[in-house]
Amino acid sequence: MARILITSALPYINGIKHLGNLAGSMLPADVFARFQRSRGNETLYICATDEHGTPAELAAAAAGQDVRTYCDEQHVLQHDIGRAFGLSWDWFGRSSNPPNHRLTQHFAEVLEKKGLIEERTDKMVYSVDDRRFLPDRYVEGTCPHCGYEKARGDQCDNCGALLDPIDLKNPYSVISGSTNIEVRDTRHLYLLQTKLEDRIRAWVDARADNWPGLTRGIAYKHLDEGLIDRGITRDLEWGIPVMKDGAPRPGFETKVFYVWFDAPIEYIGATEEWAEATGGDWKRWWREDAGADDVEYVQFMGKDNVAFHAVTFPGTIIGSEEPWKHVDRLKAFNWLNWYGGKFSTSSRRGVFMDAALELLPPDLWRWYLTANAPEGSDTAFTWEQFQSSVNRDLADVLGNFVNRIAKFNEARFEGLVPAGGEPGPLEEKLYADVSAQLIELTAQMDAIEMRKAAQAVRALWVLGNEYLQEAAPWTAIKTDRDRAAVVVRTGLNLAALYARVSAPFIPFAAEKITEAFGEPWPPTWPSMGAAVELSRLEPGRPVSAPEVLFRKVEDEQVVEWTERFGGTDQA
Repeated sequence: MARILITSALPYINGIKHLGNLAGSMLPADVFARFQRSRGNETLYICATDEHGTPAELAAAAAGQDVRTYCDEQHVLQHDIGRAFGLSWDWFGRSSNPPNHRLTQHFAEVLEKKGLIEERTDKMVYSVDDRRFLPDRYVEGTCPHCGYEKARGDQCDNCGALLDPIDLKNPYSVISGSTNIEVRDTRHLYLLQTKLEDRIRAWVDARADNWPGLTRGIAYKHLDEGLIDRGITRDLEWGIPVMKDGAPRPGFETKVFYVWFDAPIEYIGATEEWAEATGGDWKRWWREDAGADDVEYVQFMGKDNVAFHAVTFPGTIIGSEEPWKHVDRLKAFNWLNWYGGKFSTSSRRGVFMDAALELLPPDLWRWYLTANAPEGSDTAFTWEQFQSSVNRDLADVLGNFVNRIAKFNEARFEGLVPAGGEPGPLEEKLYADVSAQLIELTAQMDAIEMRKAAQAVRALWVLGNEYLQEAAPWTAIKTDRDRAAVVVRTGLNLAALYARVSAPFIPFAAEKITEAFGEPWPPTWPSMGAAVELSRLEPGRPVSAPEVLFRKVEDEQVVEWTERFGGTDQA
């Protein structure tokens, strides 16, 4: 039994996430976690809300709340919506909780003792009208690299360049919109990444073969451009206090650690939260001197997070020279866009997770977002493509097959798995085809190729429909009841098999099929031997037709939703 640690990028606390956030980290991590659990592997899926930094302060101010109250409410909201989507986190923590405070302060202390952190007088943007320094996302302006006019102070969302606020052209305050901006001196702590560059590159070199091309490309881009020493404190009130020798660091009483320094540490912190709540041992997942050396650690994230996870956070761990577990595989995704443009709350463009659940059951969204995962390039959501995927794949192929075979069995065999007859050439061919497809599906799941895995599971569903059409039990029953029994028994076993292999993608529908067929939940992943897997259901077992698994998306709904959420006319 392998041990698999899975983390997905921490969603910001500032509001409900849109479908692109779901598709690029949390959902594929969940699909992979469910797959690994079904194989019997000891699996721990950790996530948390990222609660520090500018986004939290701005969102709280906009809501008229203090930051703590705002974060308390938003954490519960994000947790509940994620659970409603079937996200099977083993723990959903909070970066503002005590374990992350202790760990972040620990890393800073160790790194400073190693000569990798130093105080510097820094020049930072100061808003005269707001009477405060403006770190990172409090400042927007024109990117000096690509000319994008709404680049943030820490990163350009258009070209991906990591920025310093003073690099921006035509900067303005996000708080007030004021352009009355000055650059003033302030003291901050810096992580000396330049001293770590060779060690970080060697670390990337040793792992890059296990990373997809998108991840490798981003990691090496930043290494080849040359790392810079990175400020790890900010002039903010909300965050992790900067300490020294157990007391507030002199001169840093009004400063906190930079959110991108503490947020990745929360993967460890959230695991400690999980251990405190469950009695587990977090160190055996994170400390190689406590057993974590045999853990495979897999991260999931959008491409905009790769630089911090492939370069900056590894530098923190490497620099500590402590036996922390490093990531083994880093699965990065491109962006899911909305009709070729960005999701936008203010412009009423795109579907966010809460609205999605008001429209349709979670499995429909899970299937579409996985089958169209933005792996090779950015992907554009369209209502028409969503409708086609749901209707064609789920309703017409899987739902239709399960309903047909179960209903026929109820009508002709009293709802019991029929006995009699022996498999023939058609079944032997089916066994070979199903075995080959199971091998393909398992390989793609192992490789974390989400689109290819979805294609493989759909191909399995198609095999069942083709088999049923050719074997035609409705014809055989008229002259050869034993032959019809073989076909129906095989079809019922196919449906049960489909529930097992589909559970990572569409767990709610899979559970309905499993329950109707009297199978255990959660399911186990099948072996590659189809002849065995398609004879699991013993004759005489009662089997019922589940309720309608998937209702089709109608044209009228597409028209209504396009008007409500925006579409091609607003791209």
